Amino acid sequence: MSQPLIFLDADSDLSLQDQVRRKLVEAACAGAFPPGRRLPSSRALAVQLGVARNTVMLAYQKLLDEGLFVSRERSGIYVDQDMVRGLTAVETVAGGRDPVLASRWRGRFKTGEGDDPASRRTPNWPQYPYPFIDGVFDASLFPVAEWREASRQALTVTDISQWATDSGDADDPMLIEEIRTKVLPRRGIQARPDEILITVGAQQALALICQMLIDRSSTVAVEDPGYPDMRRLVADRGARTVFQPVDDDGVVVDRRLDDCDLIYVTPSHQFPTGVMMTQARREALLKKAAARDMLIIEDDFACETNYLDETCPALHSLDRDGRVIYVAGLSKVLGPGLRLGFMVAPAEVIAEARRLRRLAVRHPPLNNQRTAAHFLAMGHYDATMMRLGRLFRERRTALRDALNHYLQQSVAIGALRGGAAYWVRGPDHLDVESLAAEAERRGVLIEPVGPYYAGGAAPPNIFRMGVTSLPLNRIREGVAVLADLMRDLPGAVPVFPHTPEARLAGPALQAAMSGAVLLCKTVYGHPCTIELLPDGQMTGRAGYASEDCDTGRWWVEGDVWRRQWNQWSYGETSSFQTVIVDDRIGWFDAEGRLVDSAVIRRADAA
Repeated sequence: MSQPLIFLDADSDLSLQDQVRRKLVEAACAGAFPPGRRLPSSRALAVQLGVARNTVMLAYQKLLDEGLFVSRERSGIYVDQDMVRGLTAVETVAGGRDPVLASRWRGRFKTGEGDDPASRRTPNWPQYPYPFIDGVFDASLFPVAEWREASRQALTVTDISQWATDSGDADDPMLIEEIRTKVLPRRGIQARPDEILITVGAQQALALICQMLIDRSSTVAVEDPGYPDMRRLVADRGARTVFQPVDDDGVVVDRRLDDCDLIYVTPSHQFPTGVMMTQARREALLKKAAARDMLIIEDDFACETNYLDETCPALHSLDRDGRVIYVAGLSKVLGPGLRLGFMVAPAEVIAEARRLRRLAVRHPPLNNQRTAAHFLAMGHYDATMMRLGRLFRERRTALRDALNHYLQQSVAIGALRGGAAYWVRGPDHLDVESLAAEAERRGVLIEPVGPYYAGGAAPPNIFRMGVTSLPLNRIREGVAVLADLMRDLPGAVPVFPHTPEARLAGPALQAAMSGAVLLCKTVYGHPCTIELLPDGQMTGRAGYASEDCDTGRWWVEGDVWRRQWNQWSYGETSSFQTVIVDDRIGWFDAEGRLVDSAVIRRADAA
């Protein structure tokens, strides 16, 4: 009888011996080696797999030591009877299940309409060269060495004896203490141990809160645009939803909140716009909550960005009435594998949340909790957050500069106080869905904002670009690809009306530019003034306080105007065809596409 084929993966990170062991166990569990059937000899299996016989012998010996296989004298190696006892043969149904049977289940679901497919991220985003997707992280950011060190600490005999025993529904006291004394004080929060609950990510905390506090009689306000999953959680509870608008100061506080029982907010860095709620708006929200007996869920989801730029105390830290439930997670860089979050609330709220959590999962895995506790205790968490803060600031600046260099005429971005994503506005007629689809085909992932708006009310010309998902050295390249695409779209670049005869050349171009002052705006809305001195030097000042300055040189070669900044525009030489119409100047590339424009006036006319 022929032996079942076993294949090894040449690209696997596992050793050949480990691969052989795993494949043998898989084959045994699948029934490939029924009782009484001898396994292939070490020599035969080694020849089949193309490995050394010693590799197979060591794999067999390990399985024998573990009791999964047994050796019979002068007979060979067999699968242990206890291993296969209880395995049930699985009959494969040709063509899959009857669709009528599947529809029978769909009709019994009590959980609403399911996820909105439009809100799902591209699952294979790491395979794209330029994934400008916020909230997912390239693998280089994970603190591998530090996490391994924390894991080793959690695997000492003493620690194992603590987390390997049945603790009921209790969390790891070491992690609670580390969060209480290391994480929360950075947000201005003081809490007792009985006011903290560990959850399976921040998402479970939100689900528990909705289960505790929201039903069909509730009226809940959520930000618009806002977090789609929170809208779904509220809808699944049957509550009436008020979609509260967001402006440059955060969620709007007005009469629309008067009849609300609860409001969900992301004040530190509003999701998805990145706006930070001002102190005045925070105080107004707390005052409204007290006056209308309203509760507040504060989702501090972007903990990494709290190390960026200015920080503001958590809303919970300003609460004197016990109305705010604070939800956060340990770093999202750790999140995909770790899935640890926490909530901070009055003790009676935590007790009820603990009861509900116990019915579902008892508690998040205690070994992960203890590892995270050591990660915090050894200072690795703070060091990782500061490192991420520096990296994201560099990446964010690189994205801003690239947008300013390649797409100044096509898009605008708002001021960003912290955060790692820009809210990008294109021309009014831009179809972002079509742009995103074509960009994906060119390897660039951008994020249309439609899923973040309730009722499909999203502006069609806005998308998000984040920097957590791709390295610094790929940001400029990705924006350049996106810029080429946008310049090819009809109407994506503003029209600069002129005739071919209006293009300046030679002495006329030299005379027009010498001594000129150029007035324009950056892609992020700051004023910019450029002075072109007669001797070929130029100076630039950007910002409302001229805080961003640079110098460079300009010159004319034939019909082309050239300029080179020392720092701006990557310090590279740019070449343009030039047109002046009235008080406007436009620069065009070699293909005749508008690259930049400004107001032009003479220095002596200032």
